[in-house]
Amino acid sequence: MTTERLDWADPTLREWDAAVLSADPEVGIVLDRSAFYPGGGGQPPDHGVLLWQGVQTRIVGTRKGDDLYLIPAEGDPLPPPGAAVRGAVEDGRRTTLMRTHSGLHVLCGVVFRDFGALVTGGNMDVDPTSAPMLGVARMDFNLPEVPSDFKSRIEELVNAEVRRDRKIVDRVLPRDEALAIPDIIRTQTNLVPADATEVRIVDVVGLDVQADGGTHVASTAQIGRVEVTKVESKGRANRRVRIRVVD
Repeated sequence: MTTERLDWADPTLREWDAAVLSADPEVGIVLDRSAFYPGGGGQPPDHGVLLWQGVQTRIVGTRKGDDLYLIPAEGDPLPPPGAAVRGAVEDGRRTTLMRTHSGLHVLCGVVFRDFGALVTGGNMDVDPTSAPMLGVARMDFNLPEVPSDFKSRIEELVNAEVRRDRKIVDRVLPRDEALAIPDIIRTQTNLVPADATEVRIVDVVGLDVQADGGTHVASTAQIGRVEVTKVESKGRANRRVRIRVVD
């Protein structure tokens, strides 16, 4: 991959200058440096724009292959290879998704600590009907039995950790060193690619450490308030916890 990942270097970055390496209407646009999160780990890709020569190209997603191919909105013009562009990530969407992703890590840490359950699936998105924009998400756990007050208890425990204002930090480690960290894989299936020589670790300090490729806020206090909206049974041993992240 030739694109420099600015979204990992600084998740607060919203505008930057870049050069177009290639542009094809079928496969997308490749930049030499990009702050667009390409999607993965349940977190959707960023939206935004590229500005060039007085023209605007809307970016509506990313296609991952041998590089990160930004997907332009249908009908929008493509900047030519070599063009200088100004990239801009849609702030409201990205910030909401960062808060929501960090909220899921707090939820995961609480359920693992207090119930010993591993994650079996999950995703997140923004609620397009809400104003202001809210994050919505679900996380599934291998949790055959739960107490009758599980929903209210989980909400209380998660928000207690949010209020603790725990730092959230990330680092990249050699594969062997990362996988040697106790309980680093919080999913029932190890999702770290077999050919990955390095693993990015996200640490909600004192609560949750796991392999993760997403973008996060700097501390749990920036998440806001987490509402547990529903707990569902999805099979004999699976519980789905739905949350909403609000101010």
